Amino acid sequence: ERERERRPFQRDPPPDTDPRCRRRHTHKTKMAQKNTARNRKERNSWGGFSEGSFSWTSEDEAVQQARPVQILVVNDDHTFELDEVALNKILLSEEVRDREVVALSVAGAFRKGKSFLMDFMLRYMYSQDCNAWMGHCDEPLTGFSWRGGSERETTGIQIWSEVFLVDKPNGEKVAVLLMDTQGTFDSQSTLRDSATVFALSTMISSMQVYNLSQNIQEDDLQHLQLFTEYGRLAMEETFQKPFQSLIFLVRDWSFPYEFNYGLDGGTRFLEKRLKISENQHEELQNVRKHIYSCFTNIACFLMPHPGLKVATNPNFDGRLNEIDDEFTKHLKVLVSWLLSPENLELKEINGNKITGRGLVEYFKAYIKIYQGEELPHPKSMLQATAEANNLAAVAAAKDLYGKKMEEICGGDKPFLAPTDLQNKHLGLRDEAVKLFRGVKKMGGEEFSRRYLQQLENEIDELYINYIKHNDSKNIFHAARTPATLFVVIFIMYVIAGVTGFIGVDIIASLCNMIMGLALITLCTWAYIRYSGEYRELGAVIDQVAGALWDQALFRLYDAATSHRHIYHHTFPATQPETNADTKKKK
Repeated sequence: ERERERRPFQRDPPPDTDPRCRRRHTHKTKMAQKNTARNRKERNSWGGFSEGSFSWTSEDEAVQQARPVQILVVNDDHTFELDEVALNKILLSEEVRDREVVALSVAGAFRKGKSFLMDFMLRYMYSQDCNAWMGHCDEPLTGFSWRGGSERETTGIQIWSEVFLVDKPNGEKVAVLLMDTQGTFDSQSTLRDSATVFALSTMISSMQVYNLSQNIQEDDLQHLQLFTEYGRLAMEETFQKPFQSLIFLVRDWSFPYEFNYGLDGGTRFLEKRLKISENQHEELQNVRKHIYSCFTNIACFLMPHPGLKVATNPNFDGRLNEIDDEFTKHLKVLVSWLLSPENLELKEINGNKITGRGLVEYFKAYIKIYQGEELPHPKSMLQATAEANNLAAVAAAKDLYGKKMEEICGGDKPFLAPTDLQNKHLGLRDEAVKLFRGVKKMGGEEFSRRYLQQLENEIDELYINYIKHNDSKNIFHAARTPATLFVVIFIMYVIAGVTGFIGVDIIASLCNMIMGLALITLCTWAYIRYSGEYRELGAVIDQVAGALWDQALFRLYDAATSHRHIYHHTFPATQPETNADTKKKK
């Protein structure tokens, strides 16, 4: 297993004249290349052409109906929606639903030629000739919608509406599904959008082509780490690697003198890029270990540039005679290697091979997870760094407040008057806020404002705990419950005696019953305080006693003190004699 992780997965591409080439699907028709190549000029919204541009024969009616179908829709509010009707129509057809599935997907940055590559895969799958599948040199490229330019074309995830049935070398017939995905990091998508689309395509596919431009850079590996981890979070935990085959496809490779075009040069180049050495930084090692831990097979293919006509001609429509021969040569090898029957990899989850029916259920389950709020939202590097920076400032300021409050009213400090405690709290709160604002933070003032609010809220929560801790040191506060119960017992005793004396036995009996309950409650509270058991019951008794004191006894005491002047007016006190009056009497 270690040797397998150390050396990326490698499969030999079949030669162009492979004698084992066979029919790629059971479709009964072929694309009408000779009759329609001259007439194809205008694309419709599906990447095909309008009916007026074609002269379809009766044999091509089924091909005309095949088109890319968008099954994952990214809405304007950046939510995701699965088109279950379209998905069911493709994967639950009679010929597909019970067959094991091969799902091939192409993902990567936007405007890097993913859909362009997918259309050549369609040509290969529709062709019955392993050697002449690329078509005529003047035939426009059709299938998945693609075009030149700098703006994105594909959104969400698209599946070709026709699933190809292929005979494996062992005679087993499998269903091959081709998926095209929205490019990552376009100007209209959030990082969460890109991560979700990439993760879903990786989770669903058995062969994921990671389409890159010119080189495999460290940020490409970091983005792959982020996207695959986002996908792994949504999957059930397993001891097996969560994903299957990953193929790094490096387009426009400019260093063939270092590593040759094709699979052999790509394998040697990938070994160098993913090599883990002791002198590497821990961050770089973790990225590579993560990639190895996620995929069962890893390979790399280096492709040359298709030529200036492809890159600069706004009217380029995919004709082979406008593409460099070097590119065409290696494109032929790449597509044949990926889609040859012996190299097709069946979709497996937890070691179980998945059928079309099962793939539909996994699609539904995965999209529900991403539609909810169960998973954390991925963040950009700046946002994650700014968040960590602000959280560190919050922690430092909160720690300062906590240490100084401990010096004032900590465990070994005596009871402090509530007003003094409040004044100390306000002063230390301002000091903590000043410390937070003084720390240099990324993200700007507006971004830091919510973390300042978080700091203030956390300090207020700490203050409430310090109030409770300080009150617990007040012996009179601690004795409020027994004092309240004792006052209730005394009052009930007096009322019961008076009402019994005057013959109101009902009230006397009621007072005696309340007095008995209060006495039992007092004994229970004393036992709880002594033993430490039944703490929940003790808390309830404290709450009831506190409410009784605040709502009844304290109000009676307050009313009595506020009406003392009536007593003094009724029974005026004698004034003490002055020294002058005493002398006069003498």
